[in-house]
Amino acid sequence: MTDTVAARIAALQDDPATASLRRSLDVYYGDPERDARMDAFYARLVAPGDLVFDIGSHVGDHVGSFRRLGARVVAVEPQPLCLRALRAIYAGDDQVTLVEAACGAVAGSVRFHVNSANPTVSTASSHFVRAAVGAGGWEGEVWDSEIEVPVVTVDALVEQYGVPAFAKIDVEGFEDAVLAGLSRPLPALSFEFTTIAREVALRCLDRLTALGFDGFDVALGDDKSMTFESWVPAHEMAAHLVTLPHEANSGDVYCVSRSGSDRSGGGAG
Repeated sequence: MTDTVAARIAALQDDPATASLRRSLDVYYGDPERDARMDAFYARLVAPGDLVFDIGSHVGDHVGSFRRLGARVVAVEPQPLCLRALRAIYAGDDQVTLVEAACGAVAGSVRFHVNSANPTVSTASSHFVRAAVGAGGWEGEVWDSEIEVPVVTVDALVEQYGVPAFAKIDVEGFEDAVLAGLSRPLPALSFEFTTIAREVALRCLDRLTALGFDGFDVALGDDKSMTFESWVPAHEMAAHLVTLPHEANSGDVYCVSRSGSDRSGGGAG
């Protein structure tokens, strides 16, 4: 992290207007060891000069990793407060393009459920909000307001910016809707899953298989460490996700289309 970026983050941490982002900024920035682990992990999927889509950018720590790896980044984020942070942190970086929208199945708009105290779990999925009620590990989470946000499809992003080498999708239970707006395989992507909404992950796997993705692995939580260390078929990944304990909470499934990528020789972990 450069001194300039560190100063911008410190200003956001001290700004009362962005107080609800303080926890995210504290966790996701300022830890060189975490940054190094993230960079080493994504270096297997992202090369200098690549285009990357970061769908659900939040405060942009993944944007930072992709930029350190030399990639161009299209960062998609609907929350005004997060967009304020992204604009501040990546001001002047012409290799980062901010798209002020949610991703979904069709262009238009969607009602977005905001968790003011914990914006990282704000979501466009009303089902996700209902699933969290009474669930272990989700105690105290409250989605206390709603906003209308524009929706863009992944296909539209591809048409405007080009085919990404990698797309990260982290949208709190709306991942299946995002993938419904994609009509072609990409070299690689990841989508978040949660144990309170496993059916969303299963629909994602079905959609990705239909699109031609044929290799899958998974990393639990924020740990950038693959479970299988090889690309397994969708049915094996589905069986694994179904049997995970509730306490596993969340993770990211990594997916490749090996016929369309030259970076498919084994797992990404």
